[in-house]
Amino acid sequence: MSPADSRAILFTNAQVFDGTGRAPFAGEVLVRGNRIDAVGEPGARLDRQRAEVVDCSGATLMPGLVEAHAHLSWPSSVGRIIDAMILPPEEHLLVTARNARVTLDAGFTSAYSAGSLGPRFEIALREEINGGWIPGPRLRASSLERLPDGALGVKADEGAQHPRGPAAMRAYVREMARAGVDSIKFLLSSDEAFSPGGSQQLTYTEDEVAAIGDQARESGVWLACHAQAAQAVKLGAKHGFRILYHCSHADEEALDLLESKKEALFVAPAIGLMYARTYEAEAFGITRQVAEKLGAPFTLERMQKLYPQMRKRGIRVLPGGDYGFPYNPIGRNARDLQWFVELLGYTPVEALVAATRLGGELMGRGELLGQVKTGYLADLLLVDGDPTRDIRVMQDHDKLSVIMKDGKFHKRAPHVRTAAPQEQGLALTES
Repeated sequence: MSPADSRAILFTNAQVFDGTGRAPFAGEVLVRGNRIDAVGEPGARLDRQRAEVVDCSGATLMPGLVEAHAHLSWPSSVGRIIDAMILPPEEHLLVTARNARVTLDAGFTSAYSAGSLGPRFEIALREEINGGWIPGPRLRASSLERLPDGALGVKADEGAQHPRGPAAMRAYVREMARAGVDSIKFLLSSDEAFSPGGSQQLTYTEDEVAAIGDQARESGVWLACHAQAAQAVKLGAKHGFRILYHCSHADEEALDLLESKKEALFVAPAIGLMYARTYEAEAFGITRQVAEKLGAPFTLERMQKLYPQMRKRGIRVLPGGDYGFPYNPIGRNARDLQWFVELLGYTPVEALVAATRLGGELMGRGELLGQVKTGYLADLLLVDGDPTRDIRVMQDHDKLSVIMKDGKFHKRAPHVRTAAPQEQGLALTES
């Protein structure tokens, strides 16, 4: 821990975007330990006693971002493209640890997993991050992604098959809860990547999904689902899944059900993957013809019509673009914010609120995460620019001049300097 991390830190001369949707305001933020101790409104001057005073030079100070559809064990990341999904476990775990750092480097201080490629990868990763041994976002760790005939990422001869029936579903949920996952991922519908027309095919019966939901509540774990077919969306919403991914074919009845349960669930479209698969994947063998077979262009068009309706209904829709494929690598996660604005009709402020305040709610820590507010955890970004006017600035890692997690600097650019005593108006004193 550096000397700067061991004492109070006062960010001054900042434009504060607090995550609530309020316009940025000129203010100060005092961090003590791992918490935000005070937020100074325009004209207010916070206590500088025994604090390092950091001059933000008018940059935007805002909450850390939350990745709602994280796949930290998907191998590809910026700077290291791996055109394969399955690696030897020793290598795969090291790649996963690197991807955690890359995610934090991109300004995402929290991540909700949408599935792992190793049975205990994310459980181990979460504990290493929480212990301070390796850098990475706050992580809600997931299970493997389960289909009825096995788990994605596990060879058929290595992974146990997934027995059918409500009793088997309950047993699996109990097993995952004992293993220590935070969230269990089920594919409630298939996908064109697995079989033609797969996105319209259900994979579990309603009795099985009901058993999953009942046992998850009993075991105290959350549920996530890949749900593209309209009926899969309805099953996930009806039976207590916390977050539903894709929802590509949701019909009016599904939208009504999502709206009726909007205080209890979240949705993430993974629009980043659909955009990349439609327009940017040819070098990896996904030509336009292949993309059409995979349903990517149609899904992208469908999302552009569907998600503005969800926005108007007040359904909590979060950025999270299925990053980790060679043509959609981890580290580009903030592109989802651009697609929310340019493709889904969100304002930059609405997209930022979705990635901060709503993300904190998804993580189950809405009273501590996702806002610049007194008492909240000090997960902060200092952005050289105004993302409420140009959301694309969030994709420029050089513009992320400070990344702070839990009150500690993960990144601090050289130009972010400590104010001289005469600039502070009060000499610094050591605690």
